[in-house]
Amino acid sequence: MSSVFDFAPLLPAGLPSPAAKWKGSPRYNFTGGNNDPDGIPLDDLVAAANAVLKREGRTLATYGLASGPQGYRPLREFLAAKLKQTASITCTYDDILIVSGSLQALDLVNGVLLARGDTVIIEQESYQGALQRLARRGINAVGIPLDSGGMRMDALAAALADLKQRGIRPKYIYTIPTVQNPTGTVMDETRRRELLRLSEEHGVPIFEDDCYADLTWDGKRPSAIHAMATTDNVIHIGSFSKSIAPALRVGFIVARWDMLSRMLALKTDAGSGALEQMMLGEFCAPRFAQHVPQLTRGLRAKLDTLMESLNAQFGTAAEFEEPKGGIFLWVKLPDQVDTLKLYQPALAAGVAINPGPEWSTDAAYSRSRMRLCFASPSHEEIREGVALLAEVCRREFGVPARIANVAERRG
Repeated sequence: MSSVFDFAPLLPAGLPSPAAKWKGSPRYNFTGGNNDPDGIPLDDLVAAANAVLKREGRTLATYGLASGPQGYRPLREFLAAKLKQTASITCTYDDILIVSGSLQALDLVNGVLLARGDTVIIEQESYQGALQRLARRGINAVGIPLDSGGMRMDALAAALADLKQRGIRPKYIYTIPTVQNPTGTVMDETRRRELLRLSEEHGVPIFEDDCYADLTWDGKRPSAIHAMATTDNVIHIGSFSKSIAPALRVGFIVARWDMLSRMLALKTDAGSGALEQMMLGEFCAPRFAQHVPQLTRGLRAKLDTLMESLNAQFGTAAEFEEPKGGIFLWVKLPDQVDTLKLYQPALAAGVAINPGPEWSTDAAYSRSRMRLCFASPSHEEIREGVALLAEVCRREFGVPARIANVAERRG
């Protein structure tokens, strides 16, 4: 009988923990950046894919679809026009690099700018994927508190001054200024100008993640920080994951050529998914502007259902500020609730949540907070899932004391 080869001694130090085998989605899934399945413009995407493949399918024989290594040219041309119209960014298709989702954008920017031991500035509550990547690279992430207007400029100024006094120059300031993840805030133009001023004063570039910016409830947004910059010190990234579909894995970077050329040298995948780029290039020019308001109407209705359900099941025990858009609600529970410890019993009952400490540089501050994605579950699943979560939380932590006006019985 043959023995099983042991790879363990050959694995290098520093690898992340092994992934758990996927066993299916929980019944009530409030995690991840999943989107509304009913919001996918499926018929239009099918038509776009058929049309572009019939017309240009033979370009699949060439790496880069005969558009070069920066990505499918019609998609980059659409993005240049869209960014001008919606975010006030003036760029050409040559200033855009198509990547495999915003996660690859993070990896490329980090790969060009960061070395182990470096320091970056990041919002105290931020995207888990960004925080994890910094931790794996051995980067010191300095978290800046947020308020209802996003990153606090007084706290940023103090942090930059402190770092300067200690002889530390951060490599960048990472911000999600428009529909922040996880808080859903939008930074106004006055604060954006102050961010740019501090950036220029201290010689620290800005890394602007605009992945959720299309999903504001009123369809309006401030100018992108990239558009307001006068010294080309902003790297801007975005994605189609939230505006169309996350499984497509199509994102983009807008930056100067001296930076894009460095990122291209690290992008050794021979190009991001071709069919996805072709389909989006065909779909977006005629349909994107009509699609997004339809999507956000459905998302807004689901947010209303989630907030109503939390109020009904948790009452005043669940505190939250209504987000300005997006797909997430950032919820504060009473201090005795540890959402990392709530996660497992909730999952065992069929409810998946994102514990707050996984989305923050301050574990103590975020201990009793959780992020809930409301885009993917149906209205019925939102109501049922929140009711079940309240039961589990009450059993584990005695919170809420009342559920749907029924007081907890104490023996």
